[in-house]
Amino acid sequence: MSSSNLTGFVLAVLSSAFIGSSFIIKKKGLQLASANGPRASVGGYGYLLQPLWWVGMITMIVGEIANFVAYIYAPAVLVTPLGALSIIVSAVLAHFLLKEKLQKMGMLGCLLCIVGSTVIVLHAPEEKSLSSVQEIWELAIQPAFLSYTASAIAVTLFLVLYCAPRHGQTNILVYTGICSIVGSLTVMSVKAVGIAIKLTLEGANQAFHFQAWVFAMVSVTCIIVQLNYLNMPFMIYHMI
Repeated sequence: MSSSNLTGFVLAVLSSAFIGSSFIIKKKGLQLASANGPRASVGGYGYLLQPLWWVGMITMIVGEIANFVAYIYAPAVLVTPLGALSIIVSAVLAHFLLKEKLQKMGMLGCLLCIVGSTVIVLHAPEEKSLSSVQEIWELAIQPAFLSYTASAIAVTLFLVLYCAPRHGQTNILVYTGICSIVGSLTVMSVKAVGIAIKLTLEGANQAFHFQAWVFAMVSVTCIIVQLNYLNMPFMIYHMI
């Protein structure tokens, strides 16, 4: 593993620890907020006044920053799978702090996360060197990626507008599906922003390219959508 990949690896692991912990802290905050107003699962936003929820949010932001920097140093194929380690952290903390018992299938799932992440990390390729955000843009406007993006947006809208109002309260796959699909676009756009920042720090200012701002806006939009729909299943289902 190269030094840059190793740096990305360490940052990604730290990111998973912070993000995994933030889920537990935020759920505790949501539980406290639901005692004094509408629950997040039915569209309530009282948790915004709950300090503990903000502690969890700050913890998540720290984790996301570490994750963001990891994308600058290492390829997405290495960083993204390590995000699964946040599941392990959440499962362990939920077991002890939220008293949510981890079943045998849950243990198997955690084991598979560890094995899968390890295999991918050990075989992660070196990242292709890029000299401009315009090169990323050329890759992003390829027909195959545009088709995937259009499909992801269409499925997300279907889940948000049709499935969430009808089945969101009874099927966790609705909200997790929204977060996961949007998350795939978040990874791509964040990686692009990370490369743009890295190139800028190296002396090739990317702020003058409109593509960098497009990637930044996509990143912010996707992150906001994920944060909104991530809160909802916390108040409907157990963490594990």
